Amino acid sequence: MQMLFIRVKKNLVYLLIIFCCSNCANIIPPSGGPRDSLPPVLIIAFPKDSAINVTSKKITLTFDEFVEVKDISQQVVINPLPETQPNIDYKLKNIFINFKDSLLPNTTYTINFGNAIKDVNEGNIAKNATYVFSTGKKIDNNTLEGSVIIAKDGSVDSSLIVVLHYNLSDTSIYSLKPQYLSKLNGEGKFLFKHLPDTVYNVFVLTNNFSKKYDDTTKLFGFLNEPINTKKANEGIKIFAFKQVEEISKPEVPKSTTSRSDGREKKKLNFTTNLTNGRFDFLDSAIVLTSNLTLKNINEQNIKIVDSNYLAVPNLEIITDTSFTKVSLKAKLNFESKYFILVKTEALTDTTTKLISSKTDTLSFTTFKESDYGKLKIRVNQSITNEVLLIYKGDVLMNTVPLNKEIVFKMYKPGEYELRILKDENQNKIWDSGNYKLKQQPEKVISLKNKLSIKPNWDNEIQLTW
Repeated sequence: MQMLFIRVKKNLVYLLIIFCCSNCANIIPPSGGPRDSLPPVLIIAFPKDSAINVTSKKITLTFDEFVEVKDISQQVVINPLPETQPNIDYKLKNIFINFKDSLLPNTTYTINFGNAIKDVNEGNIAKNATYVFSTGKKIDNNTLEGSVIIAKDGSVDSSLIVVLHYNLSDTSIYSLKPQYLSKLNGEGKFLFKHLPDTVYNVFVLTNNFSKKYDDTTKLFGFLNEPINTKKANEGIKIFAFKQVEEISKPEVPKSTTSRSDGREKKKLNFTTNLTNGRFDFLDSAIVLTSNLTLKNINEQNIKIVDSNYLAVPNLEIITDTSFTKVSLKAKLNFESKYFILVKTEALTDTTTKLISSKTDTLSFTTFKESDYGKLKIRVNQSITNEVLLIYKGDVLMNTVPLNKEIVFKMYKPGEYELRILKDENQNKIWDSGNYKLKQQPEKVISLKNKLSIKPNWDNEIQLTW
């Protein structure tokens, strides 16, 4: 009896504790579960995926959730390319494809949706979802893969496309639509799947409407020999180039002064290549750029003098072929002050009117020797006809034929990128390609090495590629 009393007492205590805790606890409503992060999955296709002997021009794809199809013209690629783009629509869990052209006989079709298919609720993308069918007795399974590299700088441009022509005439790329198309991924790589046993010419184009080579100022690339899809075709590299660079004409600023009679006459203005009033010894000369075309230059009336107004000896004055730039070359000292004197009648324009009516004085100082760094470059591999290109941003700073060791006694501090030019004709400049001449562009390799120059420092770097 006593044991029974003790047991009842314990149960009452437990019930009291549970009651108190239930009154004190926060009540949390059930959550909606984890966020859906899975892309839509194809569960039914009619005709089924990889079907053969297909005659229907209507295709229905059914997914496991509600879907939408976006950016169809930019994302969806159908190979072989149809003459008329099929109609692609969606509703609920279904995507409908309706071919407007007759299907080609004994042909394997692939429909790559890229990033077009998303689920409605969370926007999860079914990346590169692909549907395949054949109008013949088999699915073709030949592949072609490779990469596209911009020849001039070794970079990639994922907006380019690779196209295949079974018409092997050299002029087909100018006048005919290609049969197959592949886009590049972010690494510049392309991949064709389900190709038939055929020989193709391979080209690189900008992704415009025509899919033809109709503008030599746009990027273009080609393989010299046709590709046989029956063979293993992996690791192909195509170098894209612009045969003709677009030339933009800079706007020439107009400078006028008012005359007393209300008419206007031009006044001489010029700019210099000085950096904040300082001369950089890495520039070969001080350049005066005129806003007017010059006719006569009286060199006796142009001088560079030091702080004591003593003329700098052996001053060399050079006028460029456009007669708008005057270069002044002289041996100057580090960390010194100088003056450029342009005396009366030193310059006249093409109308022979005086445009320098008074003596102009321009003061400048020179950089200190410690403002520069020393640079030594060592090359750790065999050299044939390579050239080192040193870039600061998009500006080419130096072009240097490679040797085992290159030394610069002075180099401007900063961050630089390095590229190696395969200089086939040894003219020290990059040469573009020419499709009509079957001439490939010279190749440029962009190095991982970054060049960081510190002032008043012995900077060294070793190159491999």
